[in-house]
Amino acid sequence: MKPSLIAATLAASAPVWAQPAPPSVIVTGNPLGASDLATPSSALSGKDLVLRRGSTLGDTLDGLPGVSSTNFGPNANRPVIRGQDGDRIRVLSNAGASLDASSLSFDHAVPIDPLVVELVEVLRGPAALLYGGSAVGGVVNAIDNRIPREAIEAVSGALEGRLGGAASERGASALVEAGGGGLAFHADAFWRRTGDLSVPDFDRPLKDGSTERRDFVANSASQADGGALGASFVWNGGYVGASVDTYRNDYGIVAEDDITIRMRRDKFALAGEVRPRSGFFTALRAQGASTDYRHQEIEGNGAVGTTFKNDGTNARLEAVHRALPLGGGQLDGSFGLQYESSNFSALGEEAFVPSTRTRQQAAFLLERWSWGDGGSVSGGLRAEQVSVRSAGDADPGEPQFGPAQERKFTPASASLGAVMNVSRHWQLSANASYTERAPTSYELYANGVHAATGTFERGDAQQALEKGRNLDLALAWRQGAGKVKVGVFASRFSNYILLKATGEPDFVDDKGDSFPIYAFSGVRAKLYGLEAEGVWRVLEGPRSLDLDARFDMVRGTDQDSKEPLPRLAPQRTTLGLTLAQGAWTVRAEMQHASDQSRVPSTDVATDGWTLINLSASYTLGLGARDALLYAKLLNVGDTRAYSASSTGTVRPLAPLPGRALSVGMRVSF
Repeated sequence: MKPSLIAATLAASAPVWAQPAPPSVIVTGNPLGASDLATPSSALSGKDLVLRRGSTLGDTLDGLPGVSSTNFGPNANRPVIRGQDGDRIRVLSNAGASLDASSLSFDHAVPIDPLVVELVEVLRGPAALLYGGSAVGGVVNAIDNRIPREAIEAVSGALEGRLGGAASERGASALVEAGGGGLAFHADAFWRRTGDLSVPDFDRPLKDGSTERRDFVANSASQADGGALGASFVWNGGYVGASVDTYRNDYGIVAEDDITIRMRRDKFALAGEVRPRSGFFTALRAQGASTDYRHQEIEGNGAVGTTFKNDGTNARLEAVHRALPLGGGQLDGSFGLQYESSNFSALGEEAFVPSTRTRQQAAFLLERWSWGDGGSVSGGLRAEQVSVRSAGDADPGEPQFGPAQERKFTPASASLGAVMNVSRHWQLSANASYTERAPTSYELYANGVHAATGTFERGDAQQALEKGRNLDLALAWRQGAGKVKVGVFASRFSNYILLKATGEPDFVDDKGDSFPIYAFSGVRAKLYGLEAEGVWRVLEGPRSLDLDARFDMVRGTDQDSKEPLPRLAPQRTTLGLTLAQGAWTVRAEMQHASDQSRVPSTDVATDGWTLINLSASYTLGLGARDALLYAKLLNVGDTRAYSASSTGTVRPLAPLPGRALSVGMRVSF
């Protein structure tokens, strides 16, 4: 195991059914290092992450409590948390912004490959206090060790290969770390190729209104690769380091048989931390990154149709102060500054948003009062300044977006949370928050045909701040290898920016194709739901048997029209049995999704489904090396299933994967 902070976190956060381990400490949204958070959270690492890895973050996380995926085919799957997606879900890389175009359109992939991620953490519910308005629905943080945080005195690393699956994946990744004399070095690389996704037979709709029988998702192949180099200078009281990384991904768009996206992302990052031995502060942290992102939509004849670019920088400063005695307990806390800047442009025939410049500055404060093992109360504030400027029409002779204009916003957020250890085995947590989110560039300035959704989308430059109140309550029990947690949540928005059909006559383009007109507008909305998960140790000893279960549901309503909010996942239940003996672990799992008939009038119901998945893994020692061999057989019954959280235009084109066997091996040294 690598002598690094990340490796230690991985060991601590292995799932209880895989190996006995103490509870992990969530890093995301936890600058004070609390062992328990009032905000519901999940973490994937180690063996559990290896077995769940998909080709996208959304695919990897889909099925965790409260987490689904946009499912725009197998290549563009962005996480959905409690029914919220797009710019309400913050996707981070090492707690820094992932500047891309994935929130703009469902067919735009997140430029983070799970093959080189060592830990993924998910915060379910508002995390705007620490990460800004675009985290009002939750946070996904992909963590790696590209900038080493601890000293490395020996050569260590990992190799992984994957083969098979419904997309005929061929993938490999490599990681090497070394160091000495206060220096620590990191290098990683990945390579992935997939074919068209194999699915159970289905009737694929054609543009002329007819259908054709298919057993694969057309234009869903992909090829991706990338890597990183990083180095740090580490001492007893901190570290400072830098990394460079690149990401390349060429993939097909399932909504169009002859369109391929060519994505490129290059990033330079800096990070450091100082831990003073005395004085008011226990830690001073800083990080920043510069990102150059672009992707081109390539037509069947090889011509570039539209080019999207997003170049930007982000920086974060954070200070943690020492605990102060207060009222029989102690008060500790942190405060900081955050800055983000992005320059976005979309040039070409499918550009439905003008070139824009977005700037954000923020200050935040978090304080926690704790009393021994009894629990804690925490509260915080965040104030932001956001400006979103449209460059207007690139060609005044072809008016589309109008003249250049700028909107400025001052969102503010506040939260209050509590964790109480009722007894040795029971814990109660609650979190209440008020959040504000500034409208995005497309919610303000969009005006054109959005090919991915098959609609004409129109923004509103007079859009107001999105405002919501949120409440989370959870009760947890833990004893030995067993644990149960049940939570409920509710959100009410006085202004929820929603893309709604206007009822106007369809827009007809130059080719004679018609598109329904949708507009971004603020409505009153509410969401509520329930999440439950548990593990029971049925058999203890050299041979262990665990039963685990998960259940979640979310309901959302547009209070103005009384219609359901779009693309909500249905009620979902997962039951699993895991048998472990020695080096062997065998698992059987049943996933069930109920019918989703509660949809807006512009969508259609999605039938429920039940899938059976099997997996087996074997861990062996190879001298100084450890190897994990694994095999997965997914959708054993080859059941045809569709995702209710995907858009109505792509859902009938891209069923969920059919029966497929995949194998892999990961060697650590």
